[in-house]
Amino acid sequence: MRIARFVADGDPQYGVVELAEDGGQHPDTVSALNGDPLATPVQLTGVRHELGAVRLLAPVIPRSKVVGVGRNYVAHAEELGNEVPGDPLVFLKPNTSVIGPEEPIIHPDTTELLSFEGELAVVIGRFCRDVPASRAAEVVFGYTIANDVTCRDLQKTDGQWARAKGYDTFCPLGPWMVTHLSLEEASALRITTTLDGQVQQDGTTDLMVHPIPRLIEWITSFTTLLPGDVILTGTPAGVGRMLPGQEVSVSISGIGTLTNTVASAQAPSTPSTEDTE
Repeated sequence: MRIARFVADGDPQYGVVELAEDGGQHPDTVSALNGDPLATPVQLTGVRHELGAVRLLAPVIPRSKVVGVGRNYVAHAEELGNEVPGDPLVFLKPNTSVIGPEEPIIHPDTTELLSFEGELAVVIGRFCRDVPASRAAEVVFGYTIANDVTCRDLQKTDGQWARAKGYDTFCPLGPWMVTHLSLEEASALRITTTLDGQVQQDGTTDLMVHPIPRLIEWITSFTTLLPGDVILTGTPAGVGRMLPGQEVSVSISGIGTLTNTVASAQAPSTPSTEDTE
């Protein structure tokens, strides 16, 4: 199942997406739900929209945090001259950094090296703490696509990553969440990132140093995860610079494609209608 957040005629709402590739009766539509599936049991309302007629939002606004994982692919660690950590290297991104598909990534004036990082994102479905790897599947609601936008120069000069990865617009998520993938399937997905249509990253999630169950075990050993919290699982090799005016797309097999453009900090932007739940 694909679950999206979207705006049609009013406030943001959730819905179930049906694509032409599914072979169903209602291709390329989204059927509205009567609530937030991460918070309460939901039902279809009977209202259906053409997918092209709605505006997709970030499929989830994390209740408390986005937990990132650094250097979780050997080739990526090596391309930046870093050692692969023995344990997961984690950091936090504020939920105010989250944007959705087609929303602009704002290029801060403070950086000269703004970088894309295409990643698989895990959406947590229940309150959890001290989850053993063997039970990780029980706390996963679904998966989506992320771009862990990073000011590479600030990451080096600051000595920690809060500013380099925490600016508003630095965590695009989308286009929807998928709930039908098993942990095994999520561990064998292809990730590609293009910049203005040219492939920059091309890897698979089976190359993770620390697989998803290990990440959930490690993160919940020191912090409670809430429904809607998101784990960014790391990026394959090939990260690179983005400039204002460029378009970056991250595609993951079995999920879809997340596309955003880069905009100058001076450029006027349309105020977001996002809620801050």
